[in-house]
Amino acid sequence: MKIANRVISSALPPFIAAEIGANHCGDLDKALHLIDTAAWIGANAVKIQCYTADTITIDCDKPDFILREGPWKGRKLHELYARAHTPFEWLPYLFDRAREKDIILFSSVFDRSSIDALERLSCPAYKVASMEVTDTDLIQYAAQTGKPVIVSTGMATEDEIDGAMKAAGDNAIALACVSGYPTAVGETNLSKIGRSHFVRGISDHSLGDAVAVAATALGAERARRGCRSLRWRASVSREATRTHSSET
Repeated sequence: MKIANRVISSALPPFIAAEIGANHCGDLDKALHLIDTAAWIGANAVKIQCYTADTITIDCDKPDFILREGPWKGRKLHELYARAHTPFEWLPYLFDRAREKDIILFSSVFDRSSIDALERLSCPAYKVASMEVTDTDLIQYAAQTGKPVIVSTGMATEDEIDGAMKAAGDNAIALACVSGYPTAVGETNLSKIGRSHFVRGISDHSLGDAVAVAATALGAERARRGCRSLRWRASVSREATRTHSSET
């Protein structure tokens, strides 16, 4: 697999992607700074999440759409995603900054509109979150761009992983993942790496770097880690880490 100009192979050092997620706190300048930070620490890539509140959920007051615990307890999912999303109008600025800093920028996608928006900016790869692993229509649409597709497998059965990777085609990789924030080191189950020829990397939600290092020793070719600046200590992503599962 090749993402932009970077070959991903077991014969090379692992491909490290720093996750911005919602750590920009709704501030474009912070998002740009996080790209700078990822480049400064030596990551190969930085990943964003491309959706809107209206494309990922509905504005509904019914119990299934109300958060039950944590700092957002009693508030609607729609409110959370409205705060957490990366506005589409930011995308040209983010891609420009990544090119300026010579770091690869790619994105998680959740519907066709996000892929269409990213295609206009020549996004070099697409990530599919664990919660979307059964959305084979989305995976096929991403694969039809001809770009690499990266699939997290946090909540998927082996049959679901097989279906997702069949939809993704040959230019795809699956990541071992536990859909919990944070993931306890003892729950990471790194034995999944290499068990299937699909699973060749890790999407790591644990604290510290021990799991990513161990995964590399076991043959992981691609690792994803959260990225936030110490200058901003509060964000939706941090609240999610403390309170509930959310894999992107």
